[in-house]
Formats: sequence, C-alpha cells, structure tokens
Amino acid sequence: MRTGRESSVATPLETWVEEAARLTKPDRVVYCDGSETEYQRMIAEMLRGGDTYALNEKTYPNCYLHRSSVNDVARTEHLTFICTPDREDAGPTNNWMDPDAAKHKVGALFDGAMRGRTMYVVPYIMGPVKSPISKVGVEVTDSPYVVASMRIMSRMGKTAVDRLGGSSEFVPGLHSLGDLDPMRRYIVHFPQEKLIWSVGSGYGGNALLGKKCFALRIASVMAREHDWMAEHMLILGLESPGGKVTYMAAAFPSACGKTNLAMMVSALESQGYRVWTVGDDIAWMQIGEDGYLHAINPEAGFFGVAPGTGMKTNPNVMKALRKNTLFTNVAMTAEREPWWEGIGDGPPPGLINWKGEKWDSSKGAPAHPNARYTVPANQSPSISPKWDAPEGVPISAFIFGGRRARVAPLVYESFNWQHGVFVGATMASETTAAATGDVGITRRDPMAMLPFCGYNMADYFRHWLEMGKKIPKPPKIFHVNWFRKGADGKFLWPVDFGTRGGARRGAGDADRLCSGKERADARWTENFRRGPERVAARESWRLGAGAGGFETVPGQIRRAASGGDTRRTREADTALSARSYGIRVIDRPLVVAASAAQRRRDGRRIRGVKGVLGSFHMKIGPAFQQPDAAVPAENAVVVACRANFFCFGKAVHGLFH
Repeated sequence: MRTGRESSVATPLETWVEEAARLTKPDRVVYCDGSETEYQRMIAEMLRGGDTYALNEKTYPNCYLHRSSVNDVARTEHLTFICTPDREDAGPTNNWMDPDAAKHKVGALFDGAMRGRTMYVVPYIMGPVKSPISKVGVEVTDSPYVVASMRIMSRMGKTAVDRLGGSSEFVPGLHSLGDLDPMRRYIVHFPQEKLIWSVGSGYGGNALLGKKCFALRIASVMAREHDWMAEHMLILGLESPGGKVTYMAAAFPSACGKTNLAMMVSALESQGYRVWTVGDDIAWMQIGEDGYLHAINPEAGFFGVAPGTGMKTNPNVMKALRKNTLFTNVAMTAEREPWWEGIGDGPPPGLINWKGEKWDSSKGAPAHPNARYTVPANQSPSISPKWDAPEGVPISAFIFGGRRARVAPLVYESFNWQHGVFVGATMASETTAAATGDVGITRRDPMAMLPFCGYNMADYFRHWLEMGKKIPKPPKIFHVNWFRKGADGKFLWPVDFGTRGGARRGAGDADRLCSGKERADARWTENFRRGPERVAARESWRLGAGAGGFETVPGQIRRAASGGDTRRTREADTALSARSYGIRVIDRPLVVAASAAQRRRDGRRIRGVKGVLGSFHMKIGPAFQQPDAAVPAENAVVVACRANFFCFGKAVHGLFH
C-alpha cells in the first residue's frame, strides 16, 4: 500500500523508493509531509510501541521520553564503513568494505527487514530552504522515532519535495531497525553513489542519516569535489557593544561542550557583548563573493548530550528544551519530568532510570552518559537572526580544541593557514561516552573529523591546504583547551562556559586588527603603533641592534638604532629572547627590541602566557583605555605582548583572573 503521494510518471525519487521497497518488503509506504499533524501521529505510534512516554504536560508541554534498546545507546564507529572500490580512497582512519561485498552482506540484512512494518519516506533539506549551499536528502525508515527526530533536525517533507522536483540530485539513505542485534548492525556509506545504508540501530547518530552520515561523511566527499567544506564545527556570532557581529566556527569532538559553547551567555554581557548561536555541531562553508568563507548550519535542531547540561553550563538550551522536545535515555522523576546529572540538585526520590527501572545508587547513573535531547533550534533564546540566512555568515576565525587534562596549552594562535591546518590535524582529545568504547583514552582526532571524514584523511588535509590557497580572506586559526587541569586536579579554566567569553571576544578582535576586514579607527591604530615604535627605537639604540641587525625594521627605527654599536651576539640573544615569550606580532622587530628592554630592566624573562598577560593586566591595561596615553618605556615588553595578544583579544587577560 502506498499513501501520501500520487504521480503518473515516476520521478527519480519514486523510482529509488520503489527499489528500496522491493528489497525491504514493507506492508505499506508512506510519504511524509512534515506537518504537525503527522508529527503527532508519529508520537502516538511511539507511545503505542511502549518505548516512549509523555512527560508532564504542564511543565514540559509536547515533550516525550524515548528509551532505546540497552545495547543501542551511541554511535558504533567499529561498525561504520566507507565503501570504495580502492581501499586507499577510504584511508587508514576509516573501516573499509568493498562496495559489492557491502551490498551483498548488508543487503541480505535488509531483505524483508520491513515486513509487517511501515516504510516512511522522509524527504529533507540540510540547510536553509532557499540557500544555494543546502542539499536535499531522502531517508526511508521503519522507525517513527527517526521520522519524529528528523522533523526536528531538518527541513522535512513537502518543502524538500518542492525543492527537489523531478531532479535526481538527492542523497538517498536506507534505514531499518532490523532486529537491533549488534552482530547484525552496519552503517555503510558509498561515496561514489552518494548512498547511505544503516541497519540494526535506532540510535540518533546511526539512524538519523541526515546528521553525521550525510552532513559529514558524504558531504565531506561532495565538498572536496566542488571546492567547499563540510566540517564538524559549531558556528557562533559574537556581537560587540557597537553592534558588529563577528562569526567563528569551532571544532571539538563530540561531548566536549560544543553545544554549551555555541549557546553560551557571555560573561561580558554587561559590557554589551552577546553570543548568537548559528549552529552547534556541523558547518557547511563556501567561499562568498566578499572573499570570506560563508557558513550555514545544515541542521534545524540541536541533538545535544544531556548529562552535564544545566542552568550553570547552558541556560539557553535549558530554556529551549522546556517544550516540543524529544528526550532519549534520560531519567524521569515522579512528576514525569526529565532528569540527568548536572540538571540541578541530586537525584530526587522516586526516580526512574533510563532503563525504566526504579533507581537506587546500586544501579549506576540514573541517565545514560550519552542521553540526548532533540529540540528545535529556533526555540533557543540565543538563536542568531542570521541562522537561517540563505547566504550563510562570514567566518573570521576557526577554533580547534579537545578534552585534554594535561599537556595541551589553554590557548594559542597559529602562525598562518598552513600552520593552522597542522594544528587541526594534530589535535587530540580524551574519548567520551558519545561513542562506544573506552572512556578517557587520548586519541588523535584531526579537526574533530576522525569518525566523520568520508575519504582518506591525507586527502582531507590536502583539501584543507588547497582551500587555503583559494580563500582570499581565510579565517584566523586558534587552539584552545578548556579542560586543562592543574596539579590540584582542578580546571585551570573555570568550568562555567560563561566565563570563557574572552576567547571568542578575542577572536573577534583578531578579525578587527589582523584580517583587515574592518580595521579599527585609523587614529586609534596609529596611536597604538607609534607608541611602541618610539620605545623600541630608543631601546634598539641602547641594546645595539644596529642597522644591519634587523633588515625589516622600519626605517625610522633603523636610523635611530644605527648610532649604536652593532653587537651580533646581543642581536641573537635579543631575538631568542622574543621567541622564548612565544611572541608573534604585528611588527616583529618592535617586539625583539622591546622584549630585550624588559629583560634588561628586571633581569629575568617573563615565562608563559599567564605571566605576560598578568604583567599587562597590572602595568599597562588602563593606559590603553585612552588612545593618547603615554606608554612608559619600562613596559615595552608589555606593549609588545599587547600587540601580539590583540590578535586574540583585548580581554584575554581576564580569563586568568
């Protein structure tokens, strides 16, 4: 039986659906229209199935709790395959299977898998409906949970069919719950055909094929072929007091706080700064006419990790998920409200755990560590007015990071695009509950794409390098580590995301002062530069950095320095001194002279970023509130470091106090 769509001539979509139906043999086929009425039908079907429960209608209207099978609670990366004719095309970081072998092996599991069930045809758009960057996908599934979730996570139904028309330009995805046996579970991708098959799992990342499967694994292949980028990145905008919004994208492995960061409330809000959410997980980016990468969020909802989420860490999402939300594997209170670790106080009496059992401390965590919420993005108070803009938003900075208790510094900036690719390619993180396997093991996760790149990672790095040559105004690239701990085991950076505003504010200043997109007021910039020049000229003369010492020193400074003795050993020591501070600045020779001046003054070197910023905070910070303020010569190194760290934000020093 076929309902929901009638046509005299089969379209490519209908032809493919007929092929899928012949393989899976459902009792009937239903084309989904994406309406609210249809969504409620899916919810009713889930409630009848006995694995979904209505929550308190007064406190959580139109919210439901779904419990998955206890063996189906996370992405199964070891059962996820890239199927290419040549194994090298998949690369060493992906599981590989020959396409013909995959269709034979997995096809046997699909044969008759939907007998006695309904096949739902879910056409959807990844990205804003009218965006040229957006793509169409079609998932067929026998899971009402998938249909309900896809309605939240994508632009689904009639709007997608209208955009597709009679075209064959869509990514097909075949999904069936099968029998939920982990031994008969596969998620396979066919990059050459842009095809996805998934069987044996009902969990989000394995079953919502528009998410990781299409939006990253298949889209990364499409992006490489057509000179764009599909990345595992959040997108946020930082609004300054003047109303200018600077957009950035950030890559973190799953369960490292991407959603909390994307939806944070700025600690600088009282000063006029605000964070706008564009996306929390995936970014599709193309080069715009203005020379910047323009990014869209291909998703329409948030599929976030619940444990650890609360009013302290993410008040915006806590407000968003009070209605129209589908929770998965959280606990439920006696009042039929969702509960998880971090939502507030300790476990209340009468708690039912994620398995549906009465909870006590002997039964472990009440909510599964990878429990999720699925909520419409437009319900967040922080949602950007530009989140659905067809043209996307211009990206000024990339931020890489991971969960590292040791080793990785708190924050640093790459020297250039090529170095930034190296920084992203070598990033690492400690594993979390977002995927099956051991937790807390450090693994390399290039650009947070290790589980999601749909082709050889070496070719992926090459694509990044090639894109750098094509982007006229590439984003600045930074690396951060929110999770660094001190000897006492406590976070060096406060765990509350609201205290991390300086890094995003700083990346905005990086665009303002370093990228040239919107330079600061010319008079302010001139005052900023000339003060250090005068100081450095005087100190260069004192230190003997003569005319032949630094070929790139501005003529004014070179002439001032030429009157002194040229001592090559002092020049080398001065240069090394600057490098020891990790200083890379707007005008490097100024820093060389200034750093040596500071070293001579106090007989020691300021070690580490914290010391440098601390010096700035104590000695020179107030002076820069007044553009014409005189800069004391003895603070030359602070001026130099100020020049450097302006490239990552004039408020960064506040992060350490």
